[in-house]
Amino acid sequence: MADPQKQLQALTEQYQSLQNELSTNLIPTRQKLDSQHSENDSVRREFSTLPPNSSNQIYKSIGPILLKQDTTDAKAAVDGRIRYIEGEIERVERLIEGVQGKMEGMRGEIYGLQNAVDAAGGGGGVKS
Repeated sequence: MADPQKQLQALTEQYQSLQNELSTNLIPTRQKLDSQHSENDSVRREFSTLPPNSSNQIYKSIGPILLKQDTTDAKAAVDGRIRYIEGEIERVERLIEGVQGKMEGMRGEIYGLQNAVDAAGGGGGVKS
């Protein structure tokens, strides 16, 4: 009976570790990427309001300095950042789905072990 309880304890600790990874790493990373995507999309929309073939002045902020930038280069840079951020969002989403899948599998194992321990008379199963 001690063996199933040790297995249950180990699985519970692994499950909690995955929960911690999800809440402290992956979810905040996803939120940060969403924020960056929103900011860059806002800049792209702002660029679309500029009249074509005009002599608009665009400046890029680098620390406390504003540097003049070509309109075409600025648009290309923003589009490139958006593509990169979208790729990172997809990557993080896959990681989140993977962790959630592992957690779902572990949850089933934990419930099965809890039932086995309870049926064997352990009665003191770990509550989730």
